Amino acid sequence: MTDFVWLWIPFTLVGAAGQVARNAMQRNLTGPLGTLGATHIRFLFGFPFALAFLALVLAATGERLSWPASGFVVWLVVGGMAQIVATALMLAAMNERSFVVTTAYLKTEAIQAALFGFVFLSDHLTALKLFAIVLATVGVVVTALRPGGAKGFGDWRPTALGLLAAAFFALSAVGYRGAILQVTGVSFVVAASVTLVATLLLQSLVLSGWLLLRHPGVMSAIFRLWKPSLFAGFMGAFASLFWFLAFALTAAANVRTLALVEVLFAQGAAYYVMKQPVSWRELAGIALIVIGVGVLIAG
Repeated sequence: MTDFVWLWIPFTLVGAAGQVARNAMQRNLTGPLGTLGATHIRFLFGFPFALAFLALVLAATGERLSWPASGFVVWLVVGGMAQIVATALMLAAMNERSFVVTTAYLKTEAIQAALFGFVFLSDHLTALKLFAIVLATVGVVVTALRPGGAKGFGDWRPTALGLLAAAFFALSAVGYRGAILQVTGVSFVVAASVTLVATLLLQSLVLSGWLLLRHPGVMSAIFRLWKPSLFAGFMGAFASLFWFLAFALTAAANVRTLALVEVLFAQGAAYYVMKQPVSWRELAGIALIVIGVGVLIAG
């Protein structure tokens, strides 16, 4: 697998691009389904596509599945449940009237992923890579803040919710990497695909059960809108597969730091498609992101 380690870079970039497309589709479904319903479609309708991806990988490689190591289920539950909790905390923080500030706090995920990865998985990160992670994170915060956007940094509730959401997103990424590393005796592609299938199955069962008990009308609405939900589910599974492939090859902190290029994608779309001007502050933030990501890759 050592010969393929560099592939985490294109895998992460494809995953980031796929996530942008998935988010756009989910946004269109938030109105009729609500936030939780629109979130659930990425799991429920993504699961059959994840199964298809796994079947294609097994057919192409000729590999046979073996039972993962004993720690697989523990890491799987940590990753899957942490992602659901993180999403709930993020939405709660954004309801505190501090959207911009919350977004800035969420971008500390890469730093926290570095800490969790070191503590739980012994992922080695050099001082240079840690510097790159911090630099890119600062760049995102600078780019995200608008004039007067710093208002709210002193409010403890959105601060706590935002940092907690970032912590659970970081824990989720580390949990997924931990689960993938427990799938031994197969290629990293099969290990990532197996983990994706198991993760989406777990999340589909948990959220379906919750919605059926608490909001049964949402589940009915989801199936009525099965056509757009199906495509959103495909994009969700597609993006997640490439995230998992990247997690199989390198530390979660590396992946989540490189994923900050989503900000560059958004800025490029705003400038070239929507003809929105870019301020000097945004250019400075973009420069920090580019330098941080460049140092990370070079390191």
